[in-house]
Amino acid sequence: QVQVVESGGGLVQPGGSLRLSCAFSRVNFSIYTGVWYRQVAGNQRELVATVTISGVTVYADSVKGRFTGSRDNAKNTLYLQMNNLKPEDTAVYYCTLTHGLTNYWGQGTQVTVSS
Repeated sequence: QVQVVESGGGLVQPGGSLRLSCAFSRVNFSIYTGVWYRQVAGNQRELVATVTISGVTVYADSVKGRFTGSRDNAKNTLYLQMNNLKPEDTAVYYCTLTHGLTNYWGQGTQVTVSS
């Protein structure tokens, strides 16, 4: 059974930084695309960043230039470095691995940006 441990959320002031991590186990991590989503209660889930198998990352326009997605295949871990955070970045952030019809989700971590 695949295990996922998502961490790194918290409360930060506007302009601050956080780094989210998702550590996966019992999965062939390197063949999966990694995706970060976020969701505000009552709103649709928003795609934030896609980290391809080769490590190339594609970003939503709302986070370009501020967020950096990456992966470490040796550690089976996805990362999302978030800089210059804004109040509108407040959400629950989820990581997922996807390959064909198979998806593995993290449990979600709350990010709150507030002064």
